[in-house]
Amino acid sequence: LVPQGLSMDASKKVDLKIIIIGALGVGKTSLLHQYVHKTFYEDYRTTLGASILTKVLAVDNTPLKLQIWDTGGQERFRSMVSTFYKGSDGCMLAFDVTDRESFESLDNWRDDFLEKVIPREKDFPMVVLGNKIDICDRQVPKEIASAWCKEKDIPYFEVSAKNNINVAEAFETLAKQALTTYKGIFESYLTDSIKLTPNDKPKKSCC
Repeated sequence: LVPQGLSMDASKKVDLKIIIIGALGVGKTSLLHQYVHKTFYEDYRTTLGASILTKVLAVDNTPLKLQIWDTGGQERFRSMVSTFYKGSDGCMLAFDVTDRESFESLDNWRDDFLEKVIPREKDFPMVVLGNKIDICDRQVPKEIASAWCKEKDIPYFEVSAKNNINVAEAFETLAKQALTTYKGIFESYLTDSIKLTPNDKPKKSCC
């Protein structure tokens, strides 16, 4: 018996919070605008703190509303950005394939995120995006990025915000992961609720 108001209705829209993090200048804002608005956003102003865009889609017949948080990559904003991690259902790590340092900082970004997100899930929904594959001056070989992701069991996508390559696929893979985790947490919450029945009274002690 499912308690009233706790059924997982597939027709009900699920709200999920997705956050995109990574070093300064890797194209986080451009990736987000390409996915949400299907336009290449070439404004190079730095994102201060965070901005939010939403996207509605359906995954496995479940309507989803993604609230996607675009964050600033400057080091001096790191502590401010980490306050936005709370409540995230999925995390997108982005780097620039023409910038070796942005790739090398992925470990720090990932560790910082997993340290601060509550509760910490060992297999928290996450994907990695190697952006700017449209530029010839590549510094991070695909094999190295793929190996880093494989070791951590994170899906890896080579993307171009400018040419709209693999952008939607990356976001939708993360949305699917986040929904699966969300449903899993929901199911275990239901199971726990059902277990707590009035019949679970402690047995009387004989002495």
